Amino acid sequence: MKIIVAYSPAPRQVREWALDIPNCSSAKQAVEQCGVLAEFADLALDTLNVGIWGKRYGLNHKLEDNDRVEIYRPLRVDPKVARRERFTSQGAKRAGLFADKRLGAKAGYGG
Repeated sequence: MKIIVAYSPAPRQVREWALDIPNCSSAKQAVEQCGVLAEFADLALDTLNVGIWGKRYGLNHKLEDNDRVEIYRPLRVDPKVARRERFTSQGAKRAGLFADKRLGAKAGYGG
């Protein structure tokens, strides 16, 4: 069965490995076979977060033909904190519903 293992070591960079693996293989076996752990020494198999086509699964998940195993990096910044910081720097007049208030528009209807 054919699968793809994908890993993004940095923003806007993606490495992909196309593999032909036996039926009933797990995501863990695919990650081990592709060689990503040897190429990126900072990755540890026991701490990896993986998913199949954007949906999170464990390493023991059994793969199907044409699956795409994605290895996820940890987040550098909490999304809530980043949103709060953007809002603070932009101010209420440039963010959200109040960004482009039209003259004469009802409250909450910006455009």
